[in-house]
Amino acid sequence: MMASTKNGFRRVKESDYADSFDLDREVIDGDYTSDEYAALIDQSIVSFKQGEIIRGRVVKKTDDSVIVDIGFKSEGIIPLSEFGVKAQDLTPGDPVDVLLEKSEDAEGMVVLSKEKADRIRVWEVMAEKYEKEEVVEGVIVSKIKGGLTVDIGLKAFLPGSQIDLRPIKNLDKLVGEQHKFKIIKMNKKRGNIVLSRRAILEEQRKATKESTLSQLTEGAKVVGVVKNITEYGAFIDLGGIDGLLHITDMSWGRVNHPSEMFNIGDQVEVIVLKFDKEAERVSLGYKQATPDPWSYAEERYSAGARVLGKIVSIADYGAFVELEKGVEGLVHISEMTWNKHVRHPGKIVNVGDQVDAVVLAMDREKKRISLGMKQIQPNPWENIEEKYPVNSIVEGKVRNVAEFGAFVELEEGVDGLIHISDMSWTLKVKHPSEVLKKRDKVRCMVLNIDKENERLSLGIKQLEKDPWMSVEEKYPVGANVKCKIVKITNFGAFAEIEGGIEGLIHNSQLSPEPESSPRNAVELEQEVTAKIIKVDMANRKIGLSVKAFVEGLSPEQVVSELGSAADEEMESGAEEAGKPDLKEQDADETGKTGGTTAE
Repeated sequence: MMASTKNGFRRVKESDYADSFDLDREVIDGDYTSDEYAALIDQSIVSFKQGEIIRGRVVKKTDDSVIVDIGFKSEGIIPLSEFGVKAQDLTPGDPVDVLLEKSEDAEGMVVLSKEKADRIRVWEVMAEKYEKEEVVEGVIVSKIKGGLTVDIGLKAFLPGSQIDLRPIKNLDKLVGEQHKFKIIKMNKKRGNIVLSRRAILEEQRKATKESTLSQLTEGAKVVGVVKNITEYGAFIDLGGIDGLLHITDMSWGRVNHPSEMFNIGDQVEVIVLKFDKEAERVSLGYKQATPDPWSYAEERYSAGARVLGKIVSIADYGAFVELEKGVEGLVHISEMTWNKHVRHPGKIVNVGDQVDAVVLAMDREKKRISLGMKQIQPNPWENIEEKYPVNSIVEGKVRNVAEFGAFVELEEGVDGLIHISDMSWTLKVKHPSEVLKKRDKVRCMVLNIDKENERLSLGIKQLEKDPWMSVEEKYPVGANVKCKIVKITNFGAFAEIEGGIEGLIHNSQLSPEPESSPRNAVELEQEVTAKIIKVDMANRKIGLSVKAFVEGLSPEQVVSELGSAADEEMESGAEEAGKPDLKEQDADETGKTGGTTAE
């Protein structure tokens, strides 16, 4: 034992026991000599060996240590921390098992350890459980590299692969939990203990699996827990055996991913669709617990019925509308609007939109429903003749321009065509873009209606009076007129009498004297006076003669002189009207050959 000093403890002297144990000094001094007494003490400690666990008693507890008497010639001091949570309940006289590390240290004190004694005791217990393959309990105390640390009375290692039947991503959530384990490896020399929780779970699973397999039958309703989720389905733990719930068997409706319906850990009631006992494969169904909506769809969605649905998918050719879970219909792009120029359904609807539609056709066997959205609105062509009667003046926007004309939208779903020939009475229009541009607003007249084929003919020039209607009256044969040369060809020149009214002056009629080339007689933009020698109202042609005006010849004389050549030249003149004049043609030829043209 030790007595207190300023610096801590000193070796206990015999006088320290005088008050505590009422020693009979007379007996000691009288019966035994000091050598004999020392011999008795030495004899009493012969049985204590280093490394042995000895039961002692608590003599005193301080703020940081515990003094323990083991009946040795001195007492031992053990750090209070070695007693753990039990330290706060220690009182003098309490029995305690300690390990005798050394009989005497440099200061002559016995060296004791409570922690090492506990470890040896627990190790012995664990070694026995390891041999007998018994279960131990412990608390997960921390996460370390490769697994977890578990307190089973000793610090033990639980590898990540032995934690559960499946890998666990978040190990931190297990810290603080108490579980049962099996010891799978022990090394006393290194002080290592390796645990497995998976071994216990596998045993439990095996027992449960046998019970589950004996009870499973096709068509039976069973309860399981969602164990894992993939893109194609969910695995359900039925109790020792997993079943696959395929995505197509989750709902009668559209499911993009199993996670839309289930989460890991959910408890679900499913139906056994197929069961292969030998292969231990189970196919499960969830939607089969409710009736197939197509079994009564024909009654609910008959042709002509008006329905409300939600756009769930959009393709190039149309949009799919969910009428109820498991029942979808297709609105083809041609049935979305009366407007025929929509190129993609996404221009009209978006996923998630609520739309009204009419059932056009139903095929229960193929599970198909054809829907129409445009049928909700009246067909604009039904009363087209009343809205746009022939000869009525309308206004629209140029939607498209082609080589043969321009398409004008009067309203959604109603387009009309202005043909190039109906753009001007007088202008020689080579391309519609010379008159109209895309998105231009234009006034025009309705010329013709083809209701059956949904076609409308429009015209711009009809808004004005045809100038040729008064040509015969204003420009009779034999009259002299002033005109301007606007085009020169190989056989003559075209002269403009007034806006849009032109006549042809044959090569032989350009001057009194014969010329080898029309350009020698006239020039572009030159003003001349000519006599009208012929008017063809049917073909909108006028024949002119400068020679007849100068020489005072009658139209009959000129026509007689020209003979049939006049008619032929006037015919070809109409064809040549759209070709370049001689000056332009020569310039083109010069550009191709690299030569020059004489002026």
